[in-house]
Amino acid sequence: MQLPPKVTDRAFERLSEIGASAEGKALRVAVEGGGCSGFQYEIKLDEPSSDDLVLEGNGERVVVDSVSLPFLSNAVIDFSEELIGARFVIDNPNATSSCGCGTSFSM
Repeated sequence: MQLPPKVTDRAFERLSEIGASAEGKALRVAVEGGGCSGFQYEIKLDEPSSDDLVLEGNGERVVVDSVSLPFLSNAVIDFSEELIGARFVIDNPNATSSCGCGTSFSM
């Protein structure tokens, strides 16, 4: 059974810090073909569309389009702050392998 992705409190807090909802934006998480492993994530601030799944928390929104949704079933969208930088990250149980950059994966 496909379950929608989960968004951590930390990810919603980061969206709040950058003022995404104040600008009418949501964090879009999409999957597209390409990258070094077959698929890659696209993560950006965007306007929600009518066919998006909307995940809400802390007054903020994360949206996933209907085409990307099956690839993100049960995934966890988080925000990570490391020495190499701060970024939104996706822990995807559907990915069988990924590359070092963390934005490309295969299924």
